[in-house]
Amino acid sequence: MAEQGQTARAGQAEQAARDTVEQALKEAGLEWESPQPGTFVAKIPGTRKLSTTCSLIVGKHTLSLNAFVVRHPDENQEAVYRWLLERNLRLYGVSYAIDRLGDVYLTGRIPLAAVTADEVDRLLGAVLENADGSFNTLLELGFAASIRKEYAWRVSRGESTRNLDAFTHLTGADKPAATDD
Repeated sequence: MAEQGQTARAGQAEQAARDTVEQALKEAGLEWESPQPGTFVAKIPGTRKLSTTCSLIVGKHTLSLNAFVVRHPDENQEAVYRWLLERNLRLYGVSYAIDRLGDVYLTGRIPLAAVTADEVDRLLGAVLENADGSFNTLLELGFAASIRKEYAWRVSRGESTRNLDAFTHLTGADKPAATDD
């Protein structure tokens, strides 16, 4: 009998957490969907990174979140991973992680009892701050050669380099053009 009561309370806590996550996503004005009960996939718009997709999963005991940040670095992996680990020391509610391919994610987990609309909002804010806010740094550390190649390719074809403006210090575009005076 006691086991049934615990199961019922756990089910109620799970449903309350689902309702709270849904409420928080609506209040945040984010684009989101729920592909199955207890799973929410939100699109968080950014300024450096166009958007970050974040999944929130309400389990029996915890709310977990997972957000893709950047693919496996092409170069300088040790420096990228060191930067992520050092950064983890200062994060709230989330931490950087890598998958078996070396792709970078933000992950987090809190007990269902801690799930409030304010806490979900704080976690989404932490995802935004640490996915979007660190995006250019991660690209500089792990993809500098690719950025230079992309810039040269675009210039050679007369294509816009506007979305590479943040990386002019890598491409040499920040230096004045030589003149034949």
